[in-house]
Parts: sequence; C-alpha cells; structure tokens
Amino acid sequence: MKNKVEELRKNLGMNQEDFAKAIKVSRQTISSIETGKYNPSLELAFVISDFFGKSIEEIFIHERSMENEKK
Repeated sequence: MKNKVEELRKNLGMNQEDFAKAIKVSRQTISSIETGKYNPSLELAFVISDFFGKSIEEIFIHERSMENEKK
C-alpha cells in the first residue's frame, strides 16, 4: 500500500526517530511503513492519521483505488 507518511513527516521537519517517539513505535516501524514493506494495523493507521490531522484515506492509498481512478 502506498502512503504519504514520509512526505507528511518531512513537511513537519521531523526525522523518523522523532516521529516514532511521538506515536510510540520504533524507528524501524516508521521506515518500514514509509518504504511500503509494512502496512500498519488499523489502530496504528488511526494514530498516524490523528497525528497529522488527516483522514486515513488521505495518507494511505490503496493501489486498487489508484488504478480505478485512472480508468
């Protein structure tokens, strides 16, 4: 699943470590989410969306949804 976590984090001037501490996960978790190697649980997705003040759909892009938009 694609996401905008890295973009949003950088817009706030935060590094992975600071963001990870802010949402109480490891830096490795943030790295894995940003690179698409790990899809967060629904609970963690809500934590991330609350942190950025955006909806889950604004942050996490389901690839099938992207393909439907192209049609």
